[in-house]
Amino acid sequence: MRDYQHYYEEWLSSPLLSKEEKEELLSIKDNDEAIKDRFYLDLEFGTGGLRGVMEVGTNRMNRFIIRRATQGLANYLNKKEKNPSVAIAYDSRNHSDEFAKETAATLAANGVKVYLFPELMPTPSLSFATRYFKCQAGVVVTASHNPKIYNGYKVYGPDGCQCTDTLANAILEEILAIDVFDAKVGNYDALVKSKDIILIGQDCFDAYMESTMKQSIYQEERTLNVIYTPLNGAGRRCVTTILKKDGFNNVSIVKEQEMPNGDFPTCPYPNPEIHAALKLGIDKLIADNADILVATDPDSDRCGVVVNNHGEPCILTGNEVGLLLFDAVYHAKKEQGKLPANPVLVKTIVSSDMAALMAKDFCVRVIDVLTGFKYIGEQILFLEQKNAQKDYLFGFEESCGYLTNTDVRDKDAVNAVLLICEVANHLKKQDLTLLDRLNALYAKYGDFKTALDTYEFPGVEGMQKRQDLMTLFRSDEIKAKVSGIDHIGDYKEGFIHYSDRKEPTNLPKSDVVKFFLKDNSTITIRPSGTEPKLKIYFFANGQERVNELKELFDSFVK
Repeated sequence: MRDYQHYYEEWLSSPLLSKEEKEELLSIKDNDEAIKDRFYLDLEFGTGGLRGVMEVGTNRMNRFIIRRATQGLANYLNKKEKNPSVAIAYDSRNHSDEFAKETAATLAANGVKVYLFPELMPTPSLSFATRYFKCQAGVVVTASHNPKIYNGYKVYGPDGCQCTDTLANAILEEILAIDVFDAKVGNYDALVKSKDIILIGQDCFDAYMESTMKQSIYQEERTLNVIYTPLNGAGRRCVTTILKKDGFNNVSIVKEQEMPNGDFPTCPYPNPEIHAALKLGIDKLIADNADILVATDPDSDRCGVVVNNHGEPCILTGNEVGLLLFDAVYHAKKEQGKLPANPVLVKTIVSSDMAALMAKDFCVRVIDVLTGFKYIGEQILFLEQKNAQKDYLFGFEESCGYLTNTDVRDKDAVNAVLLICEVANHLKKQDLTLLDRLNALYAKYGDFKTALDTYEFPGVEGMQKRQDLMTLFRSDEIKAKVSGIDHIGDYKEGFIHYSDRKEPTNLPKSDVVKFFLKDNSTITIRPSGTEPKLKIYFFANGQERVNELKELFDSFVK
């Protein structure tokens, strides 16, 4: 561990700190543990960019960390491109607009042309804008669904996809060559006036809406009654616009969560996967006797769904929504004669393996990728390079991320809301619900259930604990305690291990272990790339079997 006290003193003595920033550091001068946590390392830049608590320090999100990362990005672009440009967006989080302006002012001061959304916008719109303006990179300031104390900084490549390993490592190399206080920053207002920073206009928004509307799969009367909550995030304008354009006139918004608010007063953990964030929406769903609740997270790339099942709210998991949308998109396009000759489904290795059973039935090729929608976006690029992007049918991940639109290369809740409401509306005309269709799929392919256990290990000790657990899950000790193993995937090593051989995963290396059991159950373990957590994903036929595996692996962790 490095000398964190040295870095604390260096920051405290810097003339660049404001009075408030110095006072913040002075408030912890006698707290060694707090100083260590803020300064024992630099906030890590990777394929997920940066994400951390908003405080002063090297292991935190603040304007100096933003400037340093942006200077590294600018240096990378200027070495690689002539007259590079970057698109920037931000969400509703506290300081997101400030961090976006810091990013813009740093890039422009280094000769990089900037296209900046003048108001908060969803993350997928940044992916779209990067491609729309033919930029060499994109940046979005967001911490997705994390609690209010967090913010983040994600970098996108010229294809509109989050940077994957090669690009992230190249940018990181430039970042590491810069002192944290040495970034070149210009005057934001002056750079806007000189047009070095261009504020994005209505044309890009309209083009994004038009592109999203092309994802429509059913042209029929809209009778669905919809409740929508943006969870105080960036989704309101885009989602309400697209629903109106698509003919959904019976849409009500959860008022307490309608307007942007970085404190997220009604949902401290604004994740559309969990009940606490959805409670107000569920209450309104039942009180209004509406058909469906859709919820988008703060940067509107994830979408949660709740069905009104005869007065009982049923929260659908990300896997369940993914299966429903895959089923609907496939059948709609097939019936309309729009199905590609060689359709492709892309999903992550932690998402429901039931999709593979459906895909086999549909004659759809499945591409499994590592966790992270950037790897799904990357596959669209690979298809594009073969002039086969029209083969892309659908992509999804278990954490409520979905995409049909190849003009966007990240999960898109605006795209997802459009499709979910259309599918629910189509089923309503048959006196069915999303839940009815899901149960029909289970009846046909098997009662496959999924679950996720998340263990939080914060701080320095927590990081070591996660590493120790991953070592344990690779050990013979655990293998001996898990009965019925058919084969094991070690994605860090890069091989699938069978009893008599091993085969390459043909995926980038990642700290993931996946157990494949003989009864078709799977258990996948990985440390989170953005939070101090260890995640274990379960897939099995029947809830009883899922619970059995959960109990077993919980005993290993504890």
